[in-house]
Amino acid sequence: MKLYNTTKGPLVTEDDAHFAALSAGWDELIGDPELHQRARQALQHAALSAPAPDTLRPPIGTQEVWAAGVTYYRSRNARMEESKDAGGGTFYDRVYTADRPELFFKSTAARVVGPGGKVRIRRDAMWSVPEPELTLVLSPRGEIIGYTCGNDMSSRDIEGENPLYLPQAKVYEGACALGPCVLLSAEAPQPTTSIALSIMRSGKPAFSAQTTLAELKRKPADLAAYLFRELDFPTGALLMTGTGIVPPDDFTLHSGDAISITIGGIGTLTNEVA
Repeated sequence: MKLYNTTKGPLVTEDDAHFAALSAGWDELIGDPELHQRARQALQHAALSAPAPDTLRPPIGTQEVWAAGVTYYRSRNARMEESKDAGGGTFYDRVYTADRPELFFKSTAARVVGPGGKVRIRRDAMWSVPEPELTLVLSPRGEIIGYTCGNDMSSRDIEGENPLYLPQAKVYEGACALGPCVLLSAEAPQPTTSIALSIMRSGKPAFSAQTTLAELKRKPADLAAYLFRELDFPTGALLMTGTGIVPPDDFTLHSGDAISITIGGIGTLTNEVA
């Protein structure tokens, strides 16, 4: 089942191309222990058409968005490469092999960009990339109730200059996009689940790559458990799980680029660079 947040009318749930309305707000549903059952019951009376793409909002209410880093070997290498001049190479290798994951705050709900919206690159950055990430939707109890596509926009030159600059490289206006929906599932996606990134520039391919969740070193449930160790989230939270796709060092985003992130079973999140 899937859950859509729309600009017109109620939230919409889908199963096998059948759509139904849910008479509740996003925060109420995320906190409902019977969410999956509630969605199944609504689908027994499915009477809606599919929501139009231009009506989709980011799948978030008042939740905070957090992120995990260095969870893929490719990400580890990229962090080490971008930080070599700042002496941060072994720093990221130690993070990759440690029991404790790297977790950092990414965005408030108000700053999240939805499907079709515009993400941004920092004006003071020279090297910016998107990071396609499986994103966990977590209940107030820390349970994984679903998954969505996330784009963790990053300024690699700022972070590479000094690891302490990570908040500036990661947290700014238009740096976080989510959508197009939430795949409602209590079960973790299969390791064979694909994550693909495509970037179009002036109508032509500028970069594309693909990976699978088999390359994710840490279990999603473990990442969620660390996030909830000493933090309370009264309306739940969203947690990006890191990226296994990093464009080459000579690539940077340009204004007007179209970024598409596709995760098997969820769908495609597409955004333009402002």
